[in-house]
Amino acid sequence: MTTLTSRFARLAGLAALALAVSGVPAWADHSAHHTNGFKGPKANTGSAMHYIESGKQMLAVSEDFQIPDTPAPSWQVVDSKGNVYLLNQFKIKGGTNRRIALPAYIKDVAKVQVWCSFAEVLLGEASFKSAVK
Repeated sequence: MTTLTSRFARLAGLAALALAVSGVPAWADHSAHHTNGFKGPKANTGSAMHYIESGKQMLAVSEDFQIPDTPAPSWQVVDSKGNVYLLNQFKIKGGTNRRIALPAYIKDVAKVQVWCSFAEVLLGEASFKSAVK
């Protein structure tokens, strides 16, 4: 029984490590909601994930998501009523914003978009099956 318990603990530890490396808490994957793949002229790899962390709504992009090589690619979300919210840029001084906390005034998210703030054009989007809260 001890061997089985220790094997389970090792597997759980490896799973937690894999999620920690991706920047997502280990517990978040169980309650996370995933979009379909990004589709668009410049943002067409990977997907997005919504989860709750310390009571805050969070969004993260998958490891295979490639931030478009454009002047100002930004996070943008669309809620279930069609309201559009322009958020942080993906590229920041000293790194990238591959995950963000949503402001409290955003009650749900139906789509995650990559918007070029410089050219004011949609680079790609990914949708949830139904709006997530």
